[in-house]
Amino acid sequence: MTADRTILAADPELAPLWQAIHDRLSAGSAPADIATVTVPGLTPGAVAALKAWLDTSAQRRRGRTRVPHTDRGVKVPLPALLTALGLTPHTLQSLVEDAVGRAVVNRRHGRLATAGLRQELVRYAQEQLPHLPRLRARLTTGAAEETVPDMRRLIDALASLTRRLPHTPPRALAKLAHDHAGDPHYFDPATGPGQRLITALAELAGCQEPTRPDHIRALLAGHGIIADRLSATVLLHQVRALGDGPIDRRLNEAATPVALNLLDLTHTPPRLAPHPLTVVENPSVLEAAIECASTQPLACTSGQLRAVDHALLQLAVDQGVPLRYAGDLDAAGLHIAATVQQTYGAHLIAMDCAVVRAAGEEPSVIPLGLLPVGCDPALAAQLQAMGRVLYQEHDAVLTRLLDPGSAPAQACHPVPRQVGE
Repeated sequence: MTADRTILAADPELAPLWQAIHDRLSAGSAPADIATVTVPGLTPGAVAALKAWLDTSAQRRRGRTRVPHTDRGVKVPLPALLTALGLTPHTLQSLVEDAVGRAVVNRRHGRLATAGLRQELVRYAQEQLPHLPRLRARLTTGAAEETVPDMRRLIDALASLTRRLPHTPPRALAKLAHDHAGDPHYFDPATGPGQRLITALAELAGCQEPTRPDHIRALLAGHGIIADRLSATVLLHQVRALGDGPIDRRLNEAATPVALNLLDLTHTPPRLAPHPLTVVENPSVLEAAIECASTQPLACTSGQLRAVDHALLQLAVDQGVPLRYAGDLDAAGLHIAATVQQTYGAHLIAMDCAVVRAAGEEPSVIPLGLLPVGCDPALAAQLQAMGRVLYQEHDAVLTRLLDPGSAPAQACHPVPRQVGE
């Protein structure tokens, strides 16, 4: 018999059969080479139709069939099916494409092409980056066809940039990225190419890849590359200095918070007075300090630990300045606090059970979420029982930070604020 291809392709009960054949063709099998295809999910009606086309009267009388059930589905002899339907291997592909609704793409050919491109990429990387074998392996492992042009661009940029290290005089990272890759942001540390540059420099230096922002910038600086040291700032309020440098004078003369960048803290660092320095997460704490005329030395990292923040904390440690740290009582705040405590020996303040109790039953409307591993068990239990984040803007926290003598919160906030205002 010769079946109507349009009816066969549109029959929903036969859809699993055509999908299974489509998968085999896409995997690289030629239509004439497929002896059988195993089809999961066939309906009883589809199985009955296959038996009607393929089983002889004698087979039916003896209870035998050419389309037996297996653990993986119904096993269909494809050449016999084509003959029964009056089809040929040549017309099979167009039939299944019509039925499935998309063209057959031979993945085997694609894999072979990708393997060839990867081999070419490996050869090219060996030519351009002979001095960076570990980086070459990382760049070429698992490279897909669509990424090869981008990888060649990266290899060219890295080869060009690393040929003349260290850069003398030092050059800005954005300038080097512009000159070697055509994009001033190409090697930003947070990008993929930026991470590959860090890998290359660590390999050249024979050290582990750094992860802390200040260590990354130190690695770059060791090769004559200056990462951005002007845009990110840390705020200092009521911090006094003992030196006579330009930053010392700015701190001593300021009546409002002073924004210092990485260049300020590394090129002309101040000599800090040995008063305890309280480092907070949010600029709103400094606003509250101005409002209540607090003279307590404060610094604000704006909820992050960037290179400029690490530089300030390390400067304080090197100069013997006692450090206190306070952050929001949520996952991010607790994680940052633990890092500052473990790395710089800071004493945590307003991040304990007492401040949670003082905040009351509903310190905010924001659900708490998961807490970081290693959080103090008693604090974690109290926060989870409350179920809400406790932010530094809460009066209970501000009182602890700005008036450690347990004065009422109104001393720093003439008009008490309510949650949701």
